[in-house]
Formats: sequence, C-alpha cells, structure tokens
Amino acid sequence: MVEQETIINTPRVEMPQETLWRMTSGCLLSQAIHVATKLSIPDRLKDGPKSSAELAQETKTHAPSLYRLLRALAGAGIFTEDEQGYFALTQLGTFLRRDVPGSMAAAGLLFGSTLQWPALGELMYSVQTGKTAFDHYFGMNFWEYFMSHPEEHELFQYAMASFSAAETHAILHAYDFSAFETIVDVAGGRGTLLAGILNANPTIHGTLLELPHVAKQAEEVLKAAGVAERCEVVGGDMFVAIPEGRDAYIMKTVIHDWQDAQALALLKKCAEAMPAHAKLLLITEVVAPPNVPDPTKLMDLNMFVTFGSSERTAAEFETLLAEAGLQLDGIIPTRAPLKIVECRKR
Repeated sequence: MVEQETIINTPRVEMPQETLWRMTSGCLLSQAIHVATKLSIPDRLKDGPKSSAELAQETKTHAPSLYRLLRALAGAGIFTEDEQGYFALTQLGTFLRRDVPGSMAAAGLLFGSTLQWPALGELMYSVQTGKTAFDHYFGMNFWEYFMSHPEEHELFQYAMASFSAAETHAILHAYDFSAFETIVDVAGGRGTLLAGILNANPTIHGTLLELPHVAKQAEEVLKAAGVAERCEVVGGDMFVAIPEGRDAYIMKTVIHDWQDAQALALLKKCAEAMPAHAKLLLITEVVAPPNVPDPTKLMDLNMFVTFGSSERTAAEFETLLAEAGLQLDGIIPTRAPLKIVECRKR
C-alpha cells in the first residue's frame, strides 16, 4: 500500500518568469476591468449573484464571450464564480461600483478608454522623440481633443471629480485648514475638494477658479454641498489672472499637467496674487527616490504620453518653486497617493 504523501502548506515563491509574465500581461487585466466597468457589471451584481447569460441579456452582449471576461476577472479576484456558473462581487470588486464611497469605477473607465488607451500604446514614440504621444496619435493636444469629443470630456471630468471625492478625506485628515480665513482653489474642477474644506471649516470663505463651462458645473456641486453662500465661483483662465489677496492658494493635480515652462508661468502668476503671509499648497504626487517601488513613477509615464508633462521629485519641485519666487516649506504625506507640497513667497 502506497503511503499518502504529506503535503506541507508552505508559501510558494513566484519564479522570475512568472513575475514578468504578470507584469507584461497587466494590460489585459486593465482592459478587462475597463470593459466590465463600462458594462456596469459590478453595479448589476450589487443585489446578488447572476449568471453570465443573465448579464449578457442585460448588457446586450454575446453570452459565451462575456463569460470568458467574467471568468478572467474572477481569477483576478474581482468576482467569484460558483459551481452553477453564477458570478458575485468580491470585496475588491465592490469598489468598481459607481455608488460606493471610495469607488474606483472612474479609474476603470478612464485608463482603458479611447481617451487614454491609444496614447499609452504609443509610449515608444514618446521615448524615441521626447514628444507627446497623444498629440502624435490624435493630431491635436489633449485639451483641443475635448472640443470635438464631449463624451470623452465628460468622462474625464467625472473621473477627476470621482478621484477628488476619494482624496478629499485623506487631504482633510493630513492638513489643518482652520488657520485660513480665505482660500482660492485654482483650477478646482467641479468643486469637490473646496466643498469638503468649507464643510469641515465653517469660518472659511472660498473662491473657485475654473474655465467658464466647468465653473457652471461647480456652482451646482457647491450649492448641493450647502456651502455656496461662502464660496465665490470665478470663470476664467488661470494663466491670465488668479484672484488676489487670499490666505491660501490650492492647486490640486494641476502642475503635473504642464511642462516646466508652463508650470513656471502658472506658479509665477500665483505668486503675484499671493500676499506675503499666504500659503500655496500644491496637492500632487511626488516621485520617490531611485529604486523605491512607487506607482507615481508609472503615472509619470502616463503624464508623459498624454500631456508631454511629468510628475516631479522633491528636488525638482524645490528648483521650480525657487524660479517662481516661492519657498518650499515641506512635503506632507496623505493617506492617498498625493502629497501636500507647502510653499510660501520668498
């Protein structure tokens, strides 16, 4: 009689080839998440498991093909599949629903979209030439593209507002805004962050500066948040004029959209508007030192191919700020990937 072999449950070490395979095939997972999110599969599963046939009927897709997509995502931990072929959300997959706090649905929609995906596929062009892959592929820059593609512009604004909602709590936890009486949120989008600051600090009055068509949307957000009476919304171009004389100026995920020349011009414009006592808070990603694993280093590639711009190191921020007549006081971490780069006039 053959003795049963004793199996010892020891952690299996991933082989280098397996690690590289997981890395190189990551694009497939990103696109699978995009398709499932665009079809609202996570939202359709919020009330309980469904079969791929049911989901195919609801989404008007090809049932066998949809099953293959769901099977792959179940293997990645987004869904689970039972013995009867019914799919359910995991805790991880729940964050791809649009209606949950901290939702990452916007990321799933954005990074696999026609707005982002083609330019990412042209990374080689940017590396070879130092030029912007988005402009090369579409024949126009990112902002010009929005003029003729309103659906993609709406997706981008939705994504920015969604990210801001998730990040606002982390920012408020990391930084005390109560010392300020007046704050300007420069290029503040739909006003999610500013609304959060004003709600947490009832004595602060805010100003939101945005392009006119976005400023109109921000008015509704600020009104819904109950802070409209303490907030002025200004429709304008931040490169032309920034409201003067406030205690604090915020630029959240703004500077990384621009190459050094434009970023410097914007920082100088802000410095001109700031009184001597004012603070400038750049809420942004900061690149970690060499060899440190850091998602910001990958986001830097995205900024490169999309805008021709970059994420910056602490030293690069210090240099750029000095040229604009600003002093770097410190870099404050948050629970989000963002840091708060605190500055003042020299």
